[in-house]
Amino acid sequence: MFRSLYLNRGTAIHRLDPRTKIIGLGSLSVMLFTFNDPRYVAVVTVAIWCLAVRARSLKNYFRVRYLLVISFVIPFIVWQFYLQPPAADGHFWHLTLTRQSLLYGLAAGLRYSSVLMLGTLFASTIAVEEFMLGLIRMRTPYAIAFIFSLAVRLIPTFASVLATIVEAQIGRGLDMESRNPFKRARNLAPVILPFFVYTIRYSLLLSIALETRGFSLEASRTYLLELHIKVTDYAVIACLICVMTAALVLRFRGYGAVIPNLI
Repeated sequence: MFRSLYLNRGTAIHRLDPRTKIIGLGSLSVMLFTFNDPRYVAVVTVAIWCLAVRARSLKNYFRVRYLLVISFVIPFIVWQFYLQPPAADGHFWHLTLTRQSLLYGLAAGLRYSSVLMLGTLFASTIAVEEFMLGLIRMRTPYAIAFIFSLAVRLIPTFASVLATIVEAQIGRGLDMESRNPFKRARNLAPVILPFFVYTIRYSLLLSIALETRGFSLEASRTYLLELHIKVTDYAVIACLICVMTAALVLRFRGYGAVIPNLI
């Protein structure tokens, strides 16, 4: 089981200040949820992929491959049930299919899998200690900074557990290699249920462990690391804000929306 997604590659992305990376994480996340047209969402997805290539962090994408598949398939299927307008373009079993529901479901699947890709890229390029200190230097309350840093720590743990569950179920005869996407989605049930049970149990054990160690949010703390923001960081932040603003303007003008009244 791997304990951390951080890869110390020494690339230009790794050398950015943690605050710049945090702003980048927020900006790209906003852009992912600005559009609900899969073509526009795909542009942001490709940008995230290119950044991952530049940061040499594709190894971690292989580690969380099962999470990526689940985060794409589940939203796509759920939105086919949720969006059921009167006019149908086709039927699948008892499900009414429309062009809008298919496109919006595809955009939703791309969104959530891209959010996971973005989170993996972020965790690959920033140490947890830097992330937490960056949040604190941005005037984030310690409780919130601790929660976010804890979430980053748990990503590799949960990814390893999910991989173990999948391997165990495949050993019991579960077919995860089917080319039929609906059959493959149906076969995810024996994987998802044990995974959710584990996450709930792990959360309870984690809270007990923190209490028994006397963890306190009010304690006075000092930090070993020192952060220094550079000219490059300011340039990257300005570029991110400009691109995010342009994306928001496009959406307000009616571009990039399969269903205009939905986010």
